[in-house]
Parts: sequence; structure tokens; C-alpha cells
Amino acid sequence: MQIDDPAHFESGVRAARDAMRALFPPTPLQENAFLSERYGARILLKREDLSPVRSYKIRGAFNFLRKHMGADAPSRFVCASAGNHAQGFAYVCRHFGRRGTVFMPVTTPQQKIDKTRAFGGDFVEIELVGDIFDVCNQAALDYADANDAIMVPPFDHPDIIEGQATVALEIVEQLPAGATLDRLHVAVGGGGLASGMTLLFQALDVAPKMMLIEPKGAPSLKTSLAKGERVRLPRIDSFVDGAAVAEIGAHTLDVLKRYRPDDVTLIDEDRLCATIIQMLNVEGVVLEPAGALSIDALQDVPARDLRGKTVVCVASGGNFDFERLPDVKERALRHAGLKKYFILRLPQRPGALRDFLDLLGPDDDISRFEYLKKSARNFGSILIGIETRDAVNFIGLMARMTDAGFVWQDITDNELVAGVLV
Repeated sequence: MQIDDPAHFESGVRAARDAMRALFPPTPLQENAFLSERYGARILLKREDLSPVRSYKIRGAFNFLRKHMGADAPSRFVCASAGNHAQGFAYVCRHFGRRGTVFMPVTTPQQKIDKTRAFGGDFVEIELVGDIFDVCNQAALDYADANDAIMVPPFDHPDIIEGQATVALEIVEQLPAGATLDRLHVAVGGGGLASGMTLLFQALDVAPKMMLIEPKGAPSLKTSLAKGERVRLPRIDSFVDGAAVAEIGAHTLDVLKRYRPDDVTLIDEDRLCATIIQMLNVEGVVLEPAGALSIDALQDVPARDLRGKTVVCVASGGNFDFERLPDVKERALRHAGLKKYFILRLPQRPGALRDFLDLLGPDDDISRFEYLKKSARNFGSILIGIETRDAVNFIGLMARMTDAGFVWQDITDNELVAGVLV
């Protein structure tokens, strides 16, 4: 791939797209009536969650392997991943009939291990190494060196970028007749998809307003752009696991450095949960957190920049583990102000609990009640979770608690305390 030669890059992407059709058809570009009506725009979803492995990652892995299938092809390919890259890699290894080894952290959920094994069949082996990705990744690199195997990176390689760029090519070819691509929203993790789309649009002389989106807890691109150099974040929030990357790729940053820090939007993880729930309940669309980033970011665009425009949101993945649903619902409620956690200092006397319960409104419901300890001889501490139908109800409840003489503390947004107790 030659970044400085748009014509050569376009030719490579078209060749990748054509070869990819042996594996799966183009993913749909679907107009979404619910979102279009809500934002007064023509909102189209590029449904990468409908690929064979429910994410776009299969594209880069396919392109990488097909370019290493010559006479000097290695006997084995290797990757390190606990998510979508592993599943795409496994699927492609099986397609080409090549041996592959996937290194995953020991902490990887069994569901992801089972899906990777199912996609790869007899062609893929899985090695569980280390508690964190960095240890796992190093083990994969060491294995590749020791076994004359080729490491297939998740994003930071020209062949991976070229493969991911087929998403942009399909979008241009699938746009409704007469439509102009005004805006494009795409999530950024390591940057393979965003950089590939940027280069392809440049080659085709298509110039949508690009909105690059990262989770607030892992702003590797925004931080690197702000500092003018590639930065490795000391810590990240891994909730949006498909886009929570500590360091943007070197190749990908070389492409994305044309953007300004303000071109990158950071999304609050709790608000993102509300979008995941909304898309599931209203549209029946199952999205993983990273896959919902592009849709959630619509809320951050001024109405004047959306009204009447054609906007494509890349739904990058739908590998959602439904065991996470309770946590996602919890975070969505907290973001909407419909659920709070309090530590209540309750007198140790008959009727004290009844006095508190009498303060609750008709739409208030106790979802958690836990006696923590006796704070003093005559008082005890209670952890209490309350849900309500309208966030305004909490204003009245807290006023009534104070007026009744109860000592209480709202710990909902106290990450340290709530992280330990809730």
C-alpha cells in the first residue's frame, strides 16, 4: 500500500473488495427511519455487524492473509486478540485452509473463546496466556519468531488498512441514487478503519465531514493529535473493548494526523449504554459498545449540521455479550438520572426503616438494600439503590430525607466509593 499514491491505493482496495466477495457479500447500507426522524436527517447505517463475524475486522485479516498466500507463504499465522480481530482471523484461516494460532488473555470470557474456536474449526489453535493484553501480545510475537510464523496485527499494517478501506468503497457504491455523502461517523480504536476510509475517500475525491469517535476512557488518537506525536496512554477504561486502545497505530496515525484534535469526539461510556439499549429496544439492532459509538455521537452534532444532510454511521460491530446487559442497563439508568445510590445513616430503633420508606414517592422503587455496618452505637449505615421514572423525583426525595433528619450521601458519581460498594 502506498499512502502517497491515491490511484495505487484505490486500485489495491478495489482488488481487495473483489477478492472479498468470495467470502461474503457487501454488508448493507440501510436507511434508519427512527434515527432519521429524530435528527431531521437522512441517517444510513453501514451494517458491519452483519458480516460473517459480526464486525468489520474480517476485512483486514482477509486482505492480509490473501497477500501472504504465495509460494513463500508461512506454515502458520498468529494473532493476539480477545475480541473481533481474533474471530475475523479465525474465519479467514479456515477459509484459506491455513493454520493459525490465536493468543488470548486468560481472562477472556469463555463466550469469545468458543466463538473464535467455532469460526476457525480445526485450522485454529487457541493459547491462553497472561492476565492482560500486553503479556498476551508479547507471547504471540515470541511464538511467531520461534516458529517462523507471521503475526497478523489488528490494525497497524498497510494490508490491514487497505482491507478495512473496502468499507468506504462499498458505502460510495451503495449510496442511494442522487445522494451526496455529507457526513460520516466512524469509531476509532487503533485507527485501521478510519485511516483506510480517509485514504479511499481522498482517492475517490469524496469529501464528507468526517467525525472520528473514541470512548472517553481511551482517547489515544485525540491525545496523540493534541501532543503532535504518538502517545501511549498510561491507563484506559476497557468498557468499550472494541475501541479501547492505549496507543494508536504508527501507520494509522501517519494518515490521521491530517485531522485536528477537535475533529475527534469523545463519548461518555454511560451515555453510550443508553444508545445500546435504545437501538436494541426500538430497532431490534444488537450492537457492541464500539459498534454504537457512531450512532451515539449524533447527539453531539449541532442540529444545523444534520438537518437535511445524508449521514452514514458505521455500525462497526455487534458482538455483544448478553451477560453484560444488566451492567449496560444499570449504566444507562445512571446516565439518565433515573437511578441513584445512597449511603443512609439509619437510627437503630424500631420504626426507623418505616419512617424512611414513607419518604419514597409513588414512582420510586428500591433496587438495592444492604446493611453495611454500625457506624455508632445507635446508628447503622445502609447502602440503598433507588430507581425512579423521572429524574426530577430525586430532588424531592433528597429534600424530604434532609427535612426528616436523615444523614445521607449520594455516591452515584463517586467512582472510588461506588466502585467498591455497588
